[in-house]
Amino acid sequence: MRLTSLALALAGVALSAMAAVAQTAIKPAIVYDKGGKFDKSFNEGVFAGAEKFKAETGVEFRDFEPTNDAQIEQALRRFARDGHSPIIAVGFSQATALQKVAAEFPNLKFTIIDMVVELPNVQSVVFKEHEASYLVGLLASLASKTNKVGFVGGMDIPLIRKFACGYVQGVKAGKKDAEIFQNMTGSTPAAWNDPVKGGELAKSQIDRGADVIYHAAGGTGIGVLRAAADAGKLGIGVDSNQNMLHPGKVLTSMLKRVDVAAYSSFKAARDGTWKPGVSVLGLKEDGVGWALDDNNKALITPEMKAAADKARADIIAGTVKVHDYMSDSKCTM
Repeated sequence: MRLTSLALALAGVALSAMAAVAQTAIKPAIVYDKGGKFDKSFNEGVFAGAEKFKAETGVEFRDFEPTNDAQIEQALRRFARDGHSPIIAVGFSQATALQKVAAEFPNLKFTIIDMVVELPNVQSVVFKEHEASYLVGLLASLASKTNKVGFVGGMDIPLIRKFACGYVQGVKAGKKDAEIFQNMTGSTPAAWNDPVKGGELAKSQIDRGADVIYHAAGGTGIGVLRAAADAGKLGIGVDSNQNMLHPGKVLTSMLKRVDVAAYSSFKAARDGTWKPGVSVLGLKEDGVGWALDDNNKALITPEMKAAADKARADIIAGTVKVHDYMSDSKCTM
């Protein structure tokens, strides 16, 4: 009996050791979008999720910040050749490169954020940005004293039009006669990292009467928020919680939980539960939302919060339908 117990105990130790090895046998990596790792927004959210995973598990990750499209494919392939897995491709612009590289390395795991790549070793994570943009639009309309609000997008692509359209719908839900000014920063990837241009666009909208401006522009949005704060107006952040950039001058931030997408990809791979396919994250899944903290709580009245909470519940229930610009390339609001 003693030998049997000892054998079982030793077997248990061996199994535990094997499980520990299996859990740590991953080499995560990230290729960021061209806005840069520390854009205080989209890319930095991914970085934050990876850092959380590292802090909890001790598993290191590699990352790379490309400055042009050619570097994206090169970085993905280099990480793959070095045996990194899972590899996170950040942003829609990496889809073509990932399609090639993932097909070349079928035994590795890849996750792409903001686009769908249909391969058996690719996990695609997309978001219902229009739903949370509706909520911050509603808040913008209720906070505005001039009945004029603004939107500054980054690169003029359907995805950013999706943010803008949801925002317009939310503004109109709050005040039907509100006026919304819209500008896109540019038509190339450089539009994601031009805070000077973002500030100029925000100032032009402020000159026309806008007193709340929402940006969906990556690093360019830093200039938008600064210009609004400098003029004594309100900005709205995007992707990450940007309320702390100008406390009391950022009405709220539209949250897009790319941090959760990155963390979950790494954790699932480590736990052996990683699966390919498409995940669509909206309000119901807590994949998007809006930020309320000590930096902006004085700006959000109980009535505003109640209106946003009701709108969230109605969207989840389906009684309020937010139009997805990417479904038909139209925004009729």
